[in-house]
Amino acid sequence: MRQMAAPSGRSPRPVPAAKGQSKAGAEPRPVPIHRPRTYAAIDLGTNNCRLLIARPQGGELVVIDAFSRIVRLGEGLHGSGKISQAAMDRTVAALSICADKLRRRHVTLSRAVATEACRRATNGEELADRVKRETGIALDIISAAEEAKLAVLGCHNLMEAGDGPALIFDIGGGSTELMHVDASDDDVAIRDWISVPWGVVSLTEHAAAAEDSLAARQACYARMREVTREAFAAFAGRAERFAGQPLRLLGTSGTVTTLASVFLDLPRYDRRAVDGLVVPSDAMREISRRLADASIADRSEIACIGRERADLVVAGCAILESIIDLWPAARVGVADRGIREGILRTLARQGRDVPVTRREFRK
Repeated sequence: MRQMAAPSGRSPRPVPAAKGQSKAGAEPRPVPIHRPRTYAAIDLGTNNCRLLIARPQGGELVVIDAFSRIVRLGEGLHGSGKISQAAMDRTVAALSICADKLRRRHVTLSRAVATEACRRATNGEELADRVKRETGIALDIISAAEEAKLAVLGCHNLMEAGDGPALIFDIGGGSTELMHVDASDDDVAIRDWISVPWGVVSLTEHAAAAEDSLAARQACYARMREVTREAFAAFAGRAERFAGQPLRLLGTSGTVTTLASVFLDLPRYDRRAVDGLVVPSDAMREISRRLADASIADRSEIACIGRERADLVVAGCAILESIIDLWPAARVGVADRGIREGILRTLARQGRDVPVTRREFRK
């Protein structure tokens, strides 16, 4: 067919093919989409399920999405040795939300780890199989040694500057890890460590008060302090060689961030105010004892504790006081970072990006 003349009398110019389209009328070629690398870390603990999704940007690790839910995976585990069906259901529901976020954020590399509850439970592998089947997430049940390493890797850059001996502790739901470290801004080495099977869930179930009276609460707290003091005894003996030196102390996980929030009297939790805060050890002790004396109803009314943490926070206070006993630093550093950031750092290294800090996304 002949081409119609344009009003000018000249033949019109052929329309150029669109970018990615062939000239001979063939199907257009797909234009590749280049997305930046995106990493995700899931930490399934005895009490919480937490997710972080981040991208490297300008030498930092920028968090673009996050999720946290209390699942109480270890509820009843101390007595039964098994994860209950209800706890499994709660956990799978939370991880299904995580799986959806991984897909929507086009995650390049991810890792999901489970800690003490799954290590201890006789049906931990059964849960991992169900999670894989129903959500597609491969759950890696890690050792206490790897848990300690990831926690240190994720938060060590918040350690107070100085040359004194440094201790990082992680009070979890089912276990607590203490790590004596040599830390700098760029690197960290673990010199000594211990993991004990007492966290806020396991210790609460082991030494629960018979009634909610002041005398019963004080007796319960004394039992918790004795249990943790005995559990840390071997490490405390090794720590005696640092007596008289200026000690440094950094804590990660819910207990220290909650107590830091109470110290600041925050109306609601604010990570930007808490992460990196340094609190006098005496203030941490005073808050711990005040919470231990308070009724569950009174603890529930404290903004950053609420009903979900009111029954567990006292066990965390007992563990924290025992740590300050054996490592009597003048101040306690507070980190709202740990295992997930440690995972992200290792994934970024695999992707040939090595972020040094964590920065929140801005909406």
